[in-house]
Amino acid sequence: MTASVTIIGAGLGGLVLARVLHVHGVAATVYEAEASAGARTQGGMLDIHEMDGQSAMKAAGLFEDFQALIHEGGQASRVLDKHGVVLLDLPDNGRGGRPEVPRGELRRILLESLPQGTVRWGKKLAGVVALGEGRHQLTFSDGEVVTTGLLVGADGAWSKVRPLLSDAKPQYVGTTFVEAWLSDVDTRYRATAAAVGDGGLFAMAPGQGIFAHREPGGVLHAYVALNRPTAWFDAIDFTDDATAKARIAAEFEGWAPALMTLITDSDGPLVPRSLHALPDDHSWARTPGVTLLGDAAHLAPPAGEGANLAMLDGAELGQAIVAHPGDVEAALTAYEAAMFPRSRKAAEDSHETLRLCLDERAPFSLVAFFQGAR
Repeated sequence: MTASVTIIGAGLGGLVLARVLHVHGVAATVYEAEASAGARTQGGMLDIHEMDGQSAMKAAGLFEDFQALIHEGGQASRVLDKHGVVLLDLPDNGRGGRPEVPRGELRRILLESLPQGTVRWGKKLAGVVALGEGRHQLTFSDGEVVTTGLLVGADGAWSKVRPLLSDAKPQYVGTTFVEAWLSDVDTRYRATAAAVGDGGLFAMAPGQGIFAHREPGGVLHAYVALNRPTAWFDAIDFTDDATAKARIAAEFEGWAPALMTLITDSDGPLVPRSLHALPDDHSWARTPGVTLLGDAAHLAPPAGEGANLAMLDGAELGQAIVAHPGDVEAALTAYEAAMFPRSRKAAEDSHETLRLCLDERAPFSLVAFFQGAR
């Protein structure tokens, strides 16, 4: 008999874990700081890979539901220079193995697959104390105290569970993404819609770039990348929308107007997203009764791997718990033995992808990478 599992964080990884456990009759409770499933937008499109994210959805028994979310044509990619010249155009031939789905919809089907009450909303973890013999006491900001024999930190980059296992803290990688959105683009911004195409856009120069993706309903979701210190972004008042847009746009003077529109005409304010990472080889000694998954375990720059790895972590951890009934330590040992080398390789690859996008040869370094991958 396996004790009830306590999961901190209702992101994709934590929900996959809860779902896999539920399929196998193991109880789990997920504590999430957000007030509800709709408390905030869940980001844009995710490319879900055959070897990890799709494998996790199969383990969760939700693969058909996942397939119904696929955005046809979304695997297309193109690379442009800053003048809007297309250097590489890769259409979606349906064989890329990385179909695109909306993150929010993927989270929705996971939430709907769990029994009522599995996720407890508005439960912000305030503190956690090891009690010995693998047991932990959790205190939440509303005063509730919970004791558990199996604790999983699925609580992201700034995990409150991680300090039980590791002294590592995320460090700024030197790049910040500024998030922007355009809606009704096929009517209002036809030149920009044409530049982005049917899937993903990579427009780059050394140290800066504009990455965008077409989403369902005529929406473009963009990240404007700049290699700058955090103090440079801190000096910009992003609550002053017009000033912030003018400041970011000034860094892209001379770029094609169709690309600049993603900055200057963004629906709503620009949102800075500084990129942080844990050490590539982040790991910890086996500590009784607790482990981590997803960004809490192996935060790296965005390169299409984070959500996929979190989902695979959740699936494999769930399968390990089921495979070792009554032996939490054997389950966690097996899970971590596979997760550590996998996450190290993915982190190294993620740093290399960011470098290819923004190095001194950009955008040609990324073109060469895509051509080599083909």
